[in-house]
Amino acid sequence: VGSLLASYGWYLLLAAVVIYLLIQKVSRSRPARPSSQPGAVDMEPDMVVRRQEALAAARLRMQEELNAQAERYKEKQRQLEEEKRRQKIAMWESMQEGKSYKGNLKLNQQEVEPGTSTSAAVPKSKPNKKPLRGGGYNPLSGEGGGTCSWRPGRRGPSAGG
Repeated sequence: VGSLLASYGWYLLLAAVVIYLLIQKVSRSRPARPSSQPGAVDMEPDMVVRRQEALAAARLRMQEELNAQAERYKEKQRQLEEEKRRQKIAMWESMQEGKSYKGNLKLNQQEVEPGTSTSAAVPKSKPNKKPLRGGGYNPLSGEGGGTCSWRPGRRGPSAGG
C-alpha cells in the first residue's frame, strides 16, 4: 500500500478533488428544478390553463390571418384570370376583323401599363449613317474584300468522313 500511495498519490488526490467538485455542481443544479420547489404544485394547474388559453388565442389569430391572406390571393387570381380572358376575347375579335392579333395584344399591354408615355410608342428614326462597306463590295467576286480570303483546309486524317 505504501509503494502504491508513493507512486500514485498525487493522481489519487487530484481525482478526489475533481469528484468532489462534480458532486457539488450536481447538487446545486438539482434544487433549481421547479418540481422540487414547495408550492409549485399549487400554481401549476392555473399556469397550465392560462398557457393553454393564450396558445388557443394565438392559434385563432394566426388562422384568421391565414384565411384573410388566402382570400386576398383568390381575389388576385380571379382578377388575373379575368384580365387574361379579356385579352383572349380582344385577340379573337381582332382576328375575326382580319387585323393582326399580336399588334393588338401589344396595344392592350400598353393600355394596362399607364406609366408608359406616348412618345415611347413612336419609333425613333435612325440618323443617316454611312454604310459599313462601299457600294462596290461584292463578296462573291473576290475583289475589294480587304486582306481576308478563303482557303480550303489542309487534308489529313482529322478531316473526318
